[in-house]
Amino acid sequence: MTAATDSGPGALSDTRVIELASEHGAFAGKLLADLGAEVIVVEPRAGHVTRRFEPYLDDVPDPERSVWWWTYNTGKLSVALDLDDETDAGRFRQLVASSDAVIEGEEPERLAGLGLDYEHFVSDLPGLVWTSITPFGRWTSRAHETVTDLTVLAGAGPAWSCGYDDHSLPPVRPAGNQGYHTASLWAVMGTMVALYARRTIGAGQHVDVSMHAASNVTTEAATYEWLVAHDTVERQTCRHAAVRPTPPRLMTCADGSFAIAALPRHATEFQALIEWIDHLDIRRQIDEFFFLEIGVGRGGVLVPQVASDPEAAAVYQAGADALRQVAEHLPAHEFFLEAQRRGIPAGVLLAPEELFSDEHFLARGFPTDVYHEDLDRSFVYPGPWYRSQEMPLRRPVRAPHLGEHSEAVLGPLDADRASAE
Repeated sequence: MTAATDSGPGALSDTRVIELASEHGAFAGKLLADLGAEVIVVEPRAGHVTRRFEPYLDDVPDPERSVWWWTYNTGKLSVALDLDDETDAGRFRQLVASSDAVIEGEEPERLAGLGLDYEHFVSDLPGLVWTSITPFGRWTSRAHETVTDLTVLAGAGPAWSCGYDDHSLPPVRPAGNQGYHTASLWAVMGTMVALYARRTIGAGQHVDVSMHAASNVTTEAATYEWLVAHDTVERQTCRHAAVRPTPPRLMTCADGSFAIAALPRHATEFQALIEWIDHLDIRRQIDEFFFLEIGVGRGGVLVPQVASDPEAAAVYQAGADALRQVAEHLPAHEFFLEAQRRGIPAGVLLAPEELFSDEHFLARGFPTDVYHEDLDRSFVYPGPWYRSQEMPLRRPVRAPHLGEHSEAVLGPLDADRASAE
């Protein structure tokens, strides 16, 4: 039994995943569902707490109108069970026995106390892949500490690297539950690797994802700079945190909007920038234009050279300044298109609501209409997060109602149990 799709079966179409509903693991289940897996989210009979997360559609409090629930549970099936009830616990065991993988974010030892953790299944189900997502890992000294998305990002390091050049301002929390998302991405990768390995070794694995560790190893160079060189990176506006300041890349365009661009490094990029400046007839306005020509003559600059070679540093800075002056003469969208045409990677900074009307996102098919038949309305959702002819993604279908698929999923299992008895 699978959720409806209009975009092909997906890479995991033969895979059943049981997800124990959790705030920080919901994204993992969604991504696996997008990849074609049959993801069955098991929630309490009263509904998981995230069904009561705001905002609600039309500001009407209702567990079936939580936009949070809608967002994180597209493509899943819902089964309602009370794991503290002996009968429902038995049904959960059957459900796990019918699956390839389990994803859970329960408090350490809760499932063990119910006889429903990995150790209780592995002897009878040696091929089972079980992925736990916990704040600090299941067997560490901090296993019982609680976290929020904010404390994950602050404690693991990403918040330190996010903010502005003005360090009198505090760090900025990355928006959008990125701590939970990062852990979920590692959970998806670990689950898929374990499923693939099972083909070779014939056995499943217990994948233990620490939310703290997942975010810490996703801090770009920050962690490695400290571990290797004992250097501390510093926050920079709209660019990677670094030990030494780098030229700004955020540019104010003629229409007051913002764009961002990769700074010229290669000879071809310096030449393209020179030709663009001449096309706009603003050569005389460009400070230290001759450094751009030096950039062409020397074959570009390597970023590591900037710290030790004064000429390389001057060429790199001149490229940044010249590109910023070009942006001041053009509307942001025009600057973006022309930069791309000339081989200089660039982009426009759009507000979230602007993304869904952007012609490039529309052409790619990212905004996707999802029909909710119970409301007789369609809503725009984020669509496939990548496109591939070889491994299609399932387009989103609405999140399930509470226990919507309990009978369809559990009925055959109950029948099998009855016949076995």
